[in-house]
Amino acid sequence: MREQFTGWPEQAMDVLWQLQGEPTKETRERCRADRERLVRQPMIALLNGVADADPRYEDFSVWHYRTGSWWWQHQSAVIRLGRKVEINLRFSLDGLWLQGAWWYPDPGQVDAFRRAVAAEGSGRELAALVEEVRGKGYDVSGDMMKRPPRGFPADHPRAGLLRHRSLIAARSFGCEEWLHTPEAVERVLSAAADVDALLMWLIRHVHRTA
Repeated sequence: MREQFTGWPEQAMDVLWQLQGEPTKETRERCRADRERLVRQPMIALLNGVADADPRYEDFSVWHYRTGSWWWQHQSAVIRLGRKVEINLRFSLDGLWLQGAWWYPDPGQVDAFRRAVAAEGSGRELAALVEEVRGKGYDVSGDMMKRPPRGFPADHPRAGLLRHRSLIAARSFGCEEWLHTPEAVERVLSAAADVDALLMWLIRHVHRTA
């Protein structure tokens, strides 16, 4: 039977603290087992709990440490919802961070995005969804051109959105006490719900490449 999520232990922060800066190979090896048990395995348990609550979130991966020190200091994970549309999570000394993202697009996806932004119905819908997630405390960003792409007027009512070649809504939840309790599952589900409508718009309009 797989382990149920009970929260990240307080000792997880101690392990991450030891890995700050540029930890030596010896330090990494000394911390490896504790980091796996106290940091990475709870992330797996958390996402299993999230997937149990909503099967749409079953396709997830929890990253290993790789070679760079950043990967040892930040436990990252991804929930795949559509082609290049996903939810990313990160646990570190700064607490929990989550984003909903369409990024690293396939050929044709950017063109499909622009057509949907330019269209009156779908474009207005996206503009409203972006303002909605901003109102919930998310920063909206992405890879952006300096000006609207060729073929679209500079004074287009959604010129700002047309400049996007990716779209990301991200929020830090900090080091709240609930990270160390089972409540974190419900908190992540709530955050996923915050960005759900935006991500579903992206899946509808850019999931298939042109």
